[in-house]
Order: sequence, then C-alpha cells, then structure tokens
Amino acid sequence: MYDCIIIGTGPGGLSAALNLKIHQKDVVWFGSKDLSDKVTKAEKITNYPGFPEISGAELFEKFHAHIARAGLGITEKTVTNVMYSGSHFMVLAENEVYEAKTVILAMGVMAAKLMEGEEELLGKGVSYCATCDGMLYKGKKIAVVCNAPKFEHEVEYLADLASEVLYFPTFESKVDKENVKIGKDAPVKIHGEERVTSITLRSGATEEVDGVFCLRNAIVPTKLVSGLKVEHGHIAADRRMATNLSGCFAAGDCTGRPYQYAKAVGEGNVAAHSVIDFLASLEK
Repeated sequence: MYDCIIIGTGPGGLSAALNLKIHQKDVVWFGSKDLSDKVTKAEKITNYPGFPEISGAELFEKFHAHIARAGLGITEKTVTNVMYSGSHFMVLAENEVYEAKTVILAMGVMAAKLMEGEEELLGKGVSYCATCDGMLYKGKKIAVVCNAPKFEHEVEYLADLASEVLYFPTFESKVDKENVKIGKDAPVKIHGEERVTSITLRSGATEEVDGVFCLRNAIVPTKLVSGLKVEHGHIAADRRMATNLSGCFAAGDCTGRPYQYAKAVGEGNVAAHSVIDFLASLEK
C-alpha cells in the first residue's frame, strides 16, 4: 500500500509530489506528462515569485527539469474512481486498482459543463471509462464525447467492440475506422430512465444510442470521489487542505479561486505536509 496517491500534474500536484519525495514517502502520481494545458498555453506570467516575466512554455520547461532532477515518475493512466473504505483509499485507473493511506486531489477544474441527463444516467449507460465498461457495449451503438487526443486510443478500442460509434471530438481527430462516424455537432442532452436510450445534439437532431462515453481530462469531483463535500462547484478544504474525508486532501484550482499558479503551488505544499502529519498520526 502506498503512502499517498496524487491525482493531477498541474502546479499543485507537482508541489505536493516534490515535497512528499523529499520526505521519502511512497507515492503514485497520476496525470499527464504534458503537465497542465493552462501552464503551457499562458502567453506571459508576471506574478510568479522569482520570475518577473516568464512564458507558460518556459515555466513548463522548468517544471519538467525539476521533475527529472527529483526523479519523480508520472503514471499516465486516467483515474475514474476514488473509493474511501473508512481506513484507506482504493483508486481505479484503467481497470487497475491502487491502494493508499492518503490521497491528494489536484486535478484542476473541469471547463466543460455536464450534459443534461449525464449525472442522472451515470452507471446506467453513461460511462467515463472505456476499458472498464467497453465490453458491455459489444455489438451495440454508442456515442463518444472526447476533449483530448490522448483518449483516442480508447475511442479505437470502443470501435473494435461496438457496431457503430458516433464520435464527437473537440479537436481534429485522427481516428479512421469504418464504423466510426465523426460528428461536427455535439450532444447536449442524454435521454433515458432506467438506461440511456438516445442523445439530442446541439442542432436539435436526435440519435438513438445504447450508451454514452465521456472521455474528458477532468471528472466532476463528486463523481470521482463519492461522499466528497463540494461548495460552489469546488472541493471544500480547510487551511490544512483537508477535505471532509479523513486522509483526503486537495490543492490547486479544484479548491476554488483565485486560479493562480502561486496559489496552487502553496496549497500543494500544505497538502503534502498535512499528509506527512496524517501518516505520522497513523503510526502512533
């Protein structure tokens, strides 16, 4: 069992990972090796201490250099569920379960809004994990919403199982399969009572489907971690970055405004030290 699992490779997750590494804790760090889109796309940053004026790309390079020097490894698996057992955490990432005494949530904020019906039909035809639930739709017609090219291998996996895939990427797709129909429209509503039956597109058209896969860079915190307290769309955390679940901490944009790199780094530092204190209390 690991000491801590960190979810998210933005500035908050990086700060937490570095501090736990310094204190020789056994950690798994989930996220993208490309770190944060928010960082890399920033044209000019003027409020990060020590760097009067730096571009996001330059800061990204410095982050990467620090990760390499610290010997930190990033696990590029998508986390789809965090389960709290009352004594430790079980994290599901692409059909593999990881266990840890503590968790730090640092996955940023989800830019896209949930589709109407998505929350109500989650687990009833709506899924966030292709490898977990793909086999349920063998020979069936499904819709896939995707906001990052890194998930396209999952789209191809689903295409090998389903009879037909209605695919709605938010970028220029490279998927080329006979049974995949790439749509320029986008689903806005998912219909169904006991199970998903159809989707409505922005254009007003309706398509009958057996399931909907939402492959996104971020998952709503309450859907990722059952029982997690959220206030005004953000994870509720105190000054120790502790959430309402014992051993679960949060840092960065997911805890609320201001959405600033310096704020995220500071919270990641605090969360890591709170984890260290929490682990020490377990030993006692």
